Amino acid sequence: MSAHALSRGYLIALLSAAILSTTAILIRYLTVRYQLPALVLAFWRDSFVTLTLLPTLALLHPGLLRIERRHLPYLLLYGLVLAAFNSLWTLSVALNGASISTVLAYCSAGFTALLGRWLLDERLDWAKIVAVALSLGGCVLVAEALDPAAWRANPLGILTGILSGLAYAVYSLMGRSAAQRGLNPWTTLLYTFGGAAGFLLGFNLLLGGILPGAATHPAELFWLGSALAGWGVLLILAAGPTVAGFGLYNTSLTLLPSSVANLILTTEPVFTALIAYFLLGERLNGIQIGGSLLILAGVAFLRIYEGGRTGQPQPAMN
Repeated sequence: MSAHALSRGYLIALLSAAILSTTAILIRYLTVRYQLPALVLAFWRDSFVTLTLLPTLALLHPGLLRIERRHLPYLLLYGLVLAAFNSLWTLSVALNGASISTVLAYCSAGFTALLGRWLLDERLDWAKIVAVALSLGGCVLVAEALDPAAWRANPLGILTGILSGLAYAVYSLMGRSAAQRGLNPWTTLLYTFGGAAGFLLGFNLLLGGILPGAATHPAELFWLGSALAGWGVLLILAAGPTVAGFGLYNTSLTLLPSSVANLILTTEPVFTALIAYFLLGERLNGIQIGGSLLILAGVAFLRIYEGGRTGQPQPAMN
């Protein structure tokens, strides 16, 4: 990979992290202000993303709406993975708060590095292991996971957050695989969010009362009722940071290995923590700030290392 493509991939992934950092704030607002059930929120979020992308692509680039039939089963599975991730992520935000849930989701960095090596034959060298270790160490500190009281006080929240990280890792790997299949990232975004909305509708209608955060009866899908401000925030969440953030992340996966792109997105907790501090009054202590710096150090270290590798002469082919 050229230095230009590498820099472009890093920049796009960082921009994606900054944009996605606002999603936890908006989700937290909706779950606290309106007590909106997590899976109901996830359903409307994915539905509004689909309803935003469909006319936009039809107007600006109608060719992106067409896909080959052979890709449909893959995109359907990809949508199921996204539905699982969105459900776990939204529930984690409701249980843990914006800052902690974002950090727990990025235990995905380790999952992605290991699974990427196993499933996609991505390189896993010492530098990537160091970067992942720094980022995971930062996640542990920010989540205060070294404190046994944190696990005793909110075990369901911690478990949900870690599972959201595993689901995010699988989502990242499937995004990289989609790029290798030649699928446009915006086409992938449309079909995966559309499929995820369908699965989430099923979760709410068929598994209500069983899954935490699901609608207990169909009428609860319209939980917000006449609260126009709540619907407005939900629409902004979907049409703004979700479309832009996931779209840019899918684009970065066309330029970077899934493990690198996912590692860069571990900077999202830093952005989220800053926004949560100013808007929600959620405060990080000194240990959590140190953890944030470790995450940034891991990403910076990998970028410097990768930059050095691209500058080295490549071995001649026999």
